[in-house]
Amino acid sequence: MTHPVLIRRDTVLALATHGLPVLPLSADKRPFGNCPDCRDNRCGGRPNMKTPGPCQCPRPCHGWAAATTDPTVLSSGPWAGAWRRAGAIAYHPGAAGVTIVDLDDTDAIAWARETLPPTRTVATTRGEHWIYQGAMQSANGVRAGVDIKSSMSYARWLGPGTGCMVALPSAVRAMVEKKPSRPRPVSLSVPAPAGGGLCSHRSPTYLERGIAMAEQRITDATSEVHATVYRTFLAVLAAHGRCGCLAETHIARLFTAAQAKGESPRHCTDAWANARTALGI
Repeated sequence: MTHPVLIRRDTVLALATHGLPVLPLSADKRPFGNCPDCRDNRCGGRPNMKTPGPCQCPRPCHGWAAATTDPTVLSSGPWAGAWRRAGAIAYHPGAAGVTIVDLDDTDAIAWARETLPPTRTVATTRGEHWIYQGAMQSANGVRAGVDIKSSMSYARWLGPGTGCMVALPSAVRAMVEKKPSRPRPVSLSVPAPAGGGLCSHRSPTYLERGIAMAEQRITDATSEVHATVYRTFLAVLAAHGRCGCLAETHIARLFTAAQAKGESPRHCTDAWANARTALGI
């Protein structure tokens, strides 16, 4: 059963007020860009716009990364027109602290009823969304007709659903986390910034403390990880990027921290390059 969604400003703002980071979807279920430079995918993101590309915007602006609770972003600027043209509302489950088990057909629903604890359920066009409290890594095709949507993903808002939401069961996590996750090896594709600027660091301790704080900031992120990584890279480069103090070992530490939170090597490389461009380095 299809649930028509009436796209109204008060609906969007009400969802955001309740802590649901939302974004508009076009009639073909694709996200809109969050700034004029990225409309129609001109900045180089992937065609389905689910993954941020090498964008020069001051913040991520594609797909799940564009989801926000900021009423100013939602009701003004480029998105004011986007909501008038939108065909549906989407949200970022991970940033809302939930995980969706997306069941695409009756066989998948039958499996869930036999395997998973009952929770809040939302009917979709072909199946059901089972929503659990708690965020995790997203993954598609974990079994026939089943996708996991949480961090770095988006889902359509189809209403509040029915039933009481329960904690994310270990059985769902196990479908993605087959073994204890470890930071993936870092393969650097970006050099450390060359020197040439005036070094204001009186001892290596200043740089070490800055890198350690940056690692901790990324590690402590509980939502909007992609944006946190970008802002952290930007801060590190602003403080240490022009004097030649940064070495590839420092960058590797930051990349490792980001990948441990689910960022891919390509996301790390793009975020680093975008931060350098934003600072003119």
